[in-house]
Amino acid sequence: MCFKVFSVLVFLCFAQVAYSQGCSDAGFCTMGAMRPNQNFSSKAAIRLRSVEALQYVGLTKFHDVILTSLLDINASIGKRGSFQIKLPYTFVSGSLANTNGAGDISLAYTHALLVKTNWQLSGTIGIKLPTNHSDKTSADGRPLPMYYQTSLGTYDVVAGISFITRNWLFATGYQHAFNQNENEFRWSEWNSSAQKTEALEYPPAWNLKRGSDIMFRIERNFRSTKWNAYLGLLTIYRITKDEISKGTSDNRILVPNTIGPAITALTGAGYRFSTRVALKAMVGVKLINRDTNPDGLSREMVSTLSVEIKL
Repeated sequence: MCFKVFSVLVFLCFAQVAYSQGCSDAGFCTMGAMRPNQNFSSKAAIRLRSVEALQYVGLTKFHDVILTSLLDINASIGKRGSFQIKLPYTFVSGSLANTNGAGDISLAYTHALLVKTNWQLSGTIGIKLPTNHSDKTSADGRPLPMYYQTSLGTYDVVAGISFITRNWLFATGYQHAFNQNENEFRWSEWNSSAQKTEALEYPPAWNLKRGSDIMFRIERNFRSTKWNAYLGLLTIYRITKDEISKGTSDNRILVPNTIGPAITALTGAGYRFSTRVALKAMVGVKLINRDTNPDGLSREMVSTLSVEIKL
């Protein structure tokens, strides 16, 4: 009874904040084995087909508002495999411009490597595909920071693994970008603009090549027949520095203060209306952030609200 009351209160709190935050990573922490709130099954039961419609809203430290609608489609492959595709569309509103466009496409294959009575080990390999060159501009044609871009503009490879029990989830993953994008944001482009002061707050990202990331997730789950809730920590550690052009496009420099962890405290809840339909919510608060984020992925808070339908 206490668990149900607690779950209802948590869920109602999420309903109030679900449209005021956003997502803070390059997408790989919600791919396959690395995703949050995974349900353990000793039979390795993989949903045959499901579609999840998800909405989140983000607020950056520069007060940009980011709205993303996303379709997360899953289909089983054999007895232990599943294929996932994520299709986002993003709107950004800030002091420099309003932009919108398709986000990067995520494709991932997940396989249940070991399935025991009390635990399960799964692995994921995937890719992320850009939908544009990260070269959106303001109304008067000035290059915009990465915070206003709907695509990272890079081809990425992703790999990860998770260990799940009835109450706990431990996951780790790796993401690497193979190329630099075509973003041209640098302060000199805004010298004659009335918005120069606002533009100077954003880090330059000319021809940005993101550093590689390692992700760590730990999560404690609480489940009943209809309700579930969880608490967790998500750490995304950039292990190599970001790289940009400076002065000329051929002069490449490593950006200081781009190595290190970004740590987010997460909590979520869900309610299953039937075997086919479930409602989920999540909210996170940034505890530690890197000093400089040319990639525009930094968020002060994160949350999602989604509906999952099994087909």
